[in-house]
Amino acid sequence: MTEVWITGLGAVSALGQGADALADALLAGRSGVSAQPGSEEHALRPYAAAAVTVPLAPGMPPAQRNLYDRHGLLALEAAAEAWAQSGLPATAPDPDRAAVAWGTGLGGSTSMEVSYTQMFTARPPRVHPYTVVRVMANSAASHLAMRHQLRAAQLAVSNACASSAQAIGEALWLLRNGRADMALVGGSESMLHIGSALGWQAMGVMAPLDAEHPEQSCRPFDDARKGLVLGEGAAALVIETAAHARARGATPLAVLAGYGHSVDAVHLSRPDAAGQARAMTAALRDAGLAPADIGYINAHGTATEVGDAVEAESIGAVFGTRAVPVSATKALHGHLIGAGGALELVATVQALRRQTLPPSAHVRTSQLSEQVDLVTGEARSAKIRAAMSNSFAFGGSNVALITTLA
Repeated sequence: MTEVWITGLGAVSALGQGADALADALLAGRSGVSAQPGSEEHALRPYAAAAVTVPLAPGMPPAQRNLYDRHGLLALEAAAEAWAQSGLPATAPDPDRAAVAWGTGLGGSTSMEVSYTQMFTARPPRVHPYTVVRVMANSAASHLAMRHQLRAAQLAVSNACASSAQAIGEALWLLRNGRADMALVGGSESMLHIGSALGWQAMGVMAPLDAEHPEQSCRPFDDARKGLVLGEGAAALVIETAAHARARGATPLAVLAGYGHSVDAVHLSRPDAAGQARAMTAALRDAGLAPADIGYINAHGTATEVGDAVEAESIGAVFGTRAVPVSATKALHGHLIGAGGALELVATVQALRRQTLPPSAHVRTSQLSEQVDLVTGEARSAKIRAAMSNSFAFGGSNVALITTLA
């Protein structure tokens, strides 16, 4: 089977700019979550969220910037870092053998909300002429393809919270099948606006704002968990066949070794342990590994009451009781929805390379720790050769990705 290397990592999130900034914050337990104002006019309660505060593409000319939704600008930032680390020239040396695979849940939802606001408040009603190209789910992938001349394939995946993880997995198979030698993969999301926050609040899965400690509003696997906090950001990876990377003298950061995808086909929003277990088992089979080979799992861990319990059950079914260290990093960077899988895979690769496991932050007591070996408190040193990242989505889509040391 064709071996696929990860040769570049990039990230931008509420924890800062850069894949190292992400890893440093996770290991230190530093939260990017903060209090966001509500809106009395729209009956939106103040809420906790993890917002990106770094400037995005500050030197871009206004005429060019008009083509981008915020999630597209986030994509550019993360992809630029990954591409630079890979050591590739500005554009792909062989464009017809270079692909892009990008995931997003709601793509240009920020631009959509702006267009609705203009439609209902402006007189005469008017929306921006680039609204359509800002909103479309493949906009970020298209911008990246043009920037780096990626012409072999463009995969734009919108599968809720599994979007970017699935995009990465499908790109892995694309390279193994010989359709391309390399791919720029990842995801981006930006939905910290009134319409989105209202929707999540109405669904009853958003954590209430912790008035005393807003940064601790999200508590995955904690007994007092009350829901997710939204985050925004992007993450990118450059993946290449080992033969392609060796030929140009590239150094592998890790191996993208396994991809498993399953569908619950049970319920639109309630997760299913059996479906999740099928995805993890499929990823192990794809990587040619046994459960005992996995030294760390970055859990989907959204901090919902049902979601965390079901994931603990599914991990136990595949790996056994407390058989592998587990942590959920959404407590610190928030839930990036479609981009979450990519960001958490970057975090997983960093844990593997540093041989240090980030803790699940803000856990006080956890009955679920009787089922899984939950990393809490301080970061944990570990000697591991393989790690798994889980992404489970509304609609019942489950993805597990496995990385190994090169």
